[in-house]
Amino acid sequence: MKKNRWYLRLLTLLVLCGALNVTISAAAEAGSSGDPLVTLSYLNETFMDSIMERVDQKIEARNAQLGVSTGTAASTFAVVTLTSGQVLTGDVGCEVMLRVGTAACVSPSTPGLIDESAAATLNNGGALVQNHLYMMTVEGRGVRATAATTKLLVRGSYTVS
Repeated sequence: MKKNRWYLRLLTLLVLCGALNVTISAAAEAGSSGDPLVTLSYLNETFMDSIMERVDQKIEARNAQLGVSTGTAASTFAVVTLTSGQVLTGDVGCEVMLRVGTAACVSPSTPGLIDESAAATLNNGGALVQNHLYMMTVEGRGVRATAATTKLLVRGSYTVS
């Protein structure tokens, strides 16, 4: 009977050692490439930023491939001061608002400028109304200063000549 107990004790000891070995091995592998441990803060702070950066790069590459412009030049208004006779010519979508002085529409054809405030059009030579917002919807449209000092708020791409 003593022999059976000796084998039983040895067998129990071997099973406990095996179980302990498996537990330690499993604990040592947590967080490795074989068994990754991911926290919510990692997902929110690191992983999402890298994914969003990759998405932005893919969108920019696709837009460049399609020829779509993603410039941000038209996001805010800039104050532009003109002297009498100077002409501000805006790209399509450029918006202007007369704040100081007087100005007239410059346009080789109809329509000239779109008066967004009055929901009307302004043709070549027509006077701009102060505090009305005008948009260039066709290339070659602009505003000529008719006062010594004319101040405009401009949003979008433009040139002054």
